[in-house]
Amino acid sequence: MKSSRQAVFRKLAILYDRMQAEYSAAAQALGLSCQGCEKNCCLSHFQHHTYVEWLYLWQGLKELPEERRAEYVRRAHENVEACRASLTLGRTPAVMCPLNDDGLCGLYAHRLMICRLHGVPNLLRRPDGREMRFPGCWQAQELSAGTSQIPVMDRTPLYRELLGLEAALLGKKLGKLPKVDLTLAEMIMAGPPDLV
Repeated sequence: MKSSRQAVFRKLAILYDRMQAEYSAAAQALGLSCQGCEKNCCLSHFQHHTYVEWLYLWQGLKELPEERRAEYVRRAHENVEACRASLTLGRTPAVMCPLNDDGLCGLYAHRLMICRLHGVPNLLRRPDGREMRFPGCWQAQELSAGTSQIPVMDRTPLYRELLGLEAALLGKKLGKLPKVDLTLAEMIMAGPPDLV
């Protein structure tokens, strides 16, 4: 299982490189840059949905020195508590990601798909044929205002490939394990997923 898991992780790293290339092309076409942005997307409240990314995140965490990993786990606990407090009040949480170190991701190579693709206008075609469109971050929306020629990144092939890697990782357990619906902080706080 360990060697096949590493093979899946190698393919995930290649997919992440493709995501970066497609994101960069869409951002460049729009003229979008994160340089000097007044807001930080690391404050966004994202849910993540795959075991493969959760496990890959934890592979990155395990490669860190113990002290640094412990600090991220501590921050994850604080993040989850702050998010719960906001949700209890009916507000969308705006709590800094526990991996953010002075504006930079402390686990950049292992960051999850939504962290890589957030910002540019994009679309997703669901299996039922419905198309979901997302306008991108506030800056992308400002750059898009008043133009009909908005570059839109199609995330559908990237999602499908990610789901293929999820299936390769889980094998016969696919569909039998509980669905993943966790923030990055919750994934850190919970520890690596138990796939046994």
